Amino acid sequence: MHRAPTGESPLLAWPFACGSAVAERTRALSFGDGILRVEVADAGWRRELASLAPRYVALINKYSATSVTRIEFVVKAQTAKSG
Repeated sequence: MHRAPTGESPLLAWPFACGSAVAERTRALSFGDGILRVEVADAGWRRELASLAPRYVALINKYSATSVTRIEFVVKAQTAKSG
């Protein structure tokens, strides 16, 4: 991951930092200005993961060539289903 293009290594490090169970239910969206944006399913996930954010930041910074200062959890946009 240290060889990944600048700005991509935090995105690649997310699954390693959060673990496979969380990685299956989230998605690293973007990275800029030290902030990693991660999509979550709902507000409950956002609350839960926000409490773990400092731990995730520390782990990401171990793997990533680019420093992450914080993680912003974004609730996935709900699409209207017709039926």
